Amino acid sequence: MDTKEILKKVRAIEIKTRRLSDHIFSGEYHSSFKGRGMSFSEVREYAFGDDVRGIDWNVSARFNTPYVKVFEEERELTMVLLVDVSASESFGTRTQTKSQMITEICAVLAFSAIKNNDKVGVLFFSDKVEKYIPPQKGKKHILRIIRELIDFKATSTGTNIAEALSYMSNMLKKKAIGFVISDFMDETYQKALSVAGRRHDLTAIKINDFHDRVLPDIGWAKFLDPETKEQTWVDTNSKEMQTLYKGQYDAQESYFELACNKSGTGKIKIQTDESYVKALLAYFKQRG
Repeated sequence: MDTKEILKKVRAIEIKTRRLSDHIFSGEYHSSFKGRGMSFSEVREYAFGDDVRGIDWNVSARFNTPYVKVFEEERELTMVLLVDVSASESFGTRTQTKSQMITEICAVLAFSAIKNNDKVGVLFFSDKVEKYIPPQKGKKHILRIIRELIDFKATSTGTNIAEALSYMSNMLKKKAIGFVISDFMDETYQKALSVAGRRHDLTAIKINDFHDRVLPDIGWAKFLDPETKEQTWVDTNSKEMQTLYKGQYDAQESYFELACNKSGTGKIKIQTDESYVKALLAYFKQRG
């Protein structure tokens, strides 16, 4: 894809997603995610009803009257988008591919974050960490992220979510908001999700296509696994094969639910032909 085409796509995504974040998501995002903690603001004279544990004894002794410390919430946050760029994300049979939906969701979240003066970073992963863009503020930084999301080419095809989560835990020592955006076609990440979730506020966004679950009835067809590159002839009319196909999806779905529930990770599930706007809004309102 040449530079002119990339910039055209960046502009189109910016117009669509920035409008959504300005008018819909920024307020919901603001109320859903709290600051890292409380920072000292000032001292003032003690008033009836104040918590006595907040009394500043040094200041009180100096002025011979009780004073209390006033704290305010730290509003500046750090958001990190952990984006699955494995080969299965190029799949899509309806309105768009998984990777196209992931790009739009990331743009909405990023614009919502900078509207609240937060930093945003991105970690691209396959079965390894492909690229890490450290958190920064500003529109210019977000547009760079969108360009990368549109044009990024992974060097590997597999999926290892645990590797990405471990990298995030090692890189970010202070609490951050993490969105793991993937089709979660992996069953080895539960422990890593629990470890990362002890320090960070994590949300898993599961993007799937209708035909990840339902085998299309098209007779004999050659199927290519995009991650392993293995090719197999499949009789899609076979009830046994349809059951096996759905069973594999259901096993990954059950593992996803178990991993999120055990680790306390928030979860959002979206299909490529559904509205991510409704799903994100419902989640933010539930948290708020």
